[in-house]
Amino acid sequence: MTVRVMVVSPAMSAALREARFDGDVALDEAGARRARSAAGALPRADRRLVGTSARCAETAAELGLRAGEPEPALGSWDMGRWRGRRLEEVSASEPDAVSTWLTDPLAAPHGGESLLALCDRVGNWLESLPGDTGDVLAVAEPAAVRAAIVRALALPVEAFWRLDVAPLTLTELSGRSGRWNLRCGRPLGPEANDPSNRAS
Repeated sequence: MTVRVMVVSPAMSAALREARFDGDVALDEAGARRARSAAGALPRADRRLVGTSARCAETAAELGLRAGEPEPALGSWDMGRWRGRRLEEVSASEPDAVSTWLTDPLAAPHGGESLLALCDRVGNWLESLPGDTGDVLAVAEPAAVRAAIVRALALPVEAFWRLDVAPLTLTELSGRSGRWNLRCGRPLGPEANDPSNRAS
């Protein structure tokens, strides 16, 4: 049977605006307002999940997704001692460590989770979904969405860095273990009706 996994990235927060490593802080007012405006745009689902971060939980609440189960596999990328710090700040103080982190999928100079470990965590969850799961709707961190795409399409792990996941967009994977199709980044809310957001 075909499984459909629909993943919404969380709305905007100050940490996202400031390019902080896993800066799990509350949504800003603009992000919360945009999520509320998108509440009616969610597809129906048999199962609803929410990543473990505060911004995922808040986005789910603003979207009206009240019955979501917490799913640790869709949680934030563990950035260890870099957590909450700006990329610019860490690059200035630890340039070699950042360079290694960006080029070696096995590296975790921050003491947290390597890129390979993140992709394995999310990929294992995706592949563990039974064929009768039906439609799954989840709110998950952008890093988890990117990792899911990498694993579902059997991309090289380094492709993770070439994927962008905008706030409050819907990414859909449909298929089954070992054979997934991808529909990328559909905006939710008023932006969904903007002709500039449609494929040509």
